Amino acid sequence: MSMEVGIGSSSIYPKILPQSFKSTILSDEIVDNILKKWQRNPMLIPFISKVTINISVGAIQERLDKAVILLERLTNRKPSIRRAKKTIKSFGISKKQPIAAVVTLRGSDAYRFLRDALIAVNNTLSEKSFDPYGNVAFGIKEHLLLPGSRYDPNIGIFGMDVAVTIERKGYRVARRRVKKGSIPRRHRVTKEEGMLLMELLFGVKITKA
Repeated sequence: MSMEVGIGSSSIYPKILPQSFKSTILSDEIVDNILKKWQRNPMLIPFISKVTINISVGAIQERLDKAVILLERLTNRKPSIRRAKKTIKSFGISKKQPIAAVVTLRGSDAYRFLRDALIAVNNTLSEKSFDPYGNVAFGIKEHLLLPGSRYDPNIGIFGMDVAVTIERKGYRVARRRVKKGSIPRRHRVTKEEGMLLMELLFGVKITKA
C-alpha cells in the first residue's frame, strides 16, 4: 500500500513515515532499521529528484522525428536529442549521430508520468532494476501501455526506458565540494532504501532477480 506523497518542485517524498511497513522483498529487520534511521534524522529521508524518459531509435532519422513528437505529446516537454558517443559500424551508427530523444521531468510532472509508467509494467519492478545507490530504471515495451495512450498510425509504436534518480538532501552541496562531483559513499542512498522508497510512494511490488 502506498503512503501519502509530498511533491516539491524537484522532489517526490513520503509525507509521513509509517512506524512499520511490510515490504514485498526486504526483511522486516531491514525495513525497521531503515525507518528508524529516517525517523531519527529526516535529512536522510531519500526522495525522487527526477525522472528521465529515453526513446532510442538508432540511425533512422524518420523514427527519431516520430519519437520526438511522441515524447512531446506524452510529457508536454520538448525532448532533447542524444547523440552517439562512438561509431558502431554493425548498427550503421556514426559518432555524434542523433540516435535518441530524451525528456527529464521533475516535481508533479515527474510524479504523474512515473505513476502511469508503473501502471504500464503492472506496478512491478525487478530487484535487478535498482543500482547500488537506490536509483531504478525499467523499460516499457510499448507506449500504448501507458494509461490514456492511443494508437496513431502516423507515429507507430515505440518502447521507452524510464530512469528514476533518487537522492538525499545535501547531494547538490556535496557535488560542489567534492572533486569531480562525486558523493561520499556514506551519504549515498542504498539499494534497499531506494526499493523501500518506491514501495512507500507507489505501492510497487518488487520481485527477486
